[in-house]
Amino acid sequence: MSRTAGFCFFILLSIAILPRPLWAQFKEDQGKGWRLGEAVVSKWQAGIVVKAVAGACRNMVGTAPLPRDWPEQQVEIVEEDFSPGVTVQYRTVDNLVDQMVVKIPSLPNGREAHALVTVEVRRHVQLPPPDTTIFRITDKLPADVRVFLGPSPKIESRDPKIMEQAKTLIAQGSTDWEKLRSIYNFVREHVKYKSGAPLRGAVYALKEGVGDCEDMTSLFVALCRAAGVPARTVWVPGHCYGEFYLVDDEGRGYWFPCQLAGSEAFGEMPDPRPILQKGDNFRSPVNSRERVRYLAESLTGGGLGGQPQVQFIRKQLAN
Repeated sequence: MSRTAGFCFFILLSIAILPRPLWAQFKEDQGKGWRLGEAVVSKWQAGIVVKAVAGACRNMVGTAPLPRDWPEQQVEIVEEDFSPGVTVQYRTVDNLVDQMVVKIPSLPNGREAHALVTVEVRRHVQLPPPDTTIFRITDKLPADVRVFLGPSPKIESRDPKIMEQAKTLIAQGSTDWEKLRSIYNFVREHVKYKSGAPLRGAVYALKEGVGDCEDMTSLFVALCRAAGVPARTVWVPGHCYGEFYLVDDEGRGYWFPCQLAGSEAFGEMPDPRPILQKGDNFRSPVNSRERVRYLAESLTGGGLGGQPQVQFIRKQLAN
């Protein structure tokens, strides 16, 4: 995932398998797309701890992302732990990320304030659709899907070499599903996985043939967008993967997951890690003119000669 969010490595979760009746109730909503499999449940804590150093601090505003509901994931806040005087509001950004917004009006020198939220996440694995031949590429896209056709930071979908490669790959395959599969296969075969490499992005991964999960996902997303197929990044703890958008024979749209780094998974997702956020082109909460791949934690404010010493919390708790 992004360098502000952690390195690309795999984390084992302590998970609890939910009984089949609990997840089965969601299966009817999936139409002809991917299907819901078994779910896992985990608890996560997110938030901010701030200490005033070398003087008092005032008017501090912090943000921290929280997992949110998706068709394959349900999230419930189970505990809130806020210091006196600290206020917290919740907001949704671009219908892709839930954030807690923490306001600390004043903090005397040497004092500490915190805002911590614990959530319970039920994440279903995603099973492949029963019939992939019915799905097709379309240019009749909702506005909230069309935004995933443009470039993003390190996803250079309008680069000439990206566009040329996308044109070649999308011409392959007898069905639109197989056309997208050709892009997926190309990225996995062309790019050699290298853990811990600096983020270089789609153009670098195409040219040099090396990258980590972010680079590989960036290249897949860029090639899809260059071919006229909406695609985006999905962020989970320590990892990321891609999603692409197709419609069925009745015109209903679906986001299908695919894992570029790690075990092969196209149109399905066996990884049950909680989804932190989806998307890869956000306005920075610190510098509104900057676009960022991942909406990470932030803190602004201070003043009165003091320096806020901040610790951002994002960790799994024992069930």
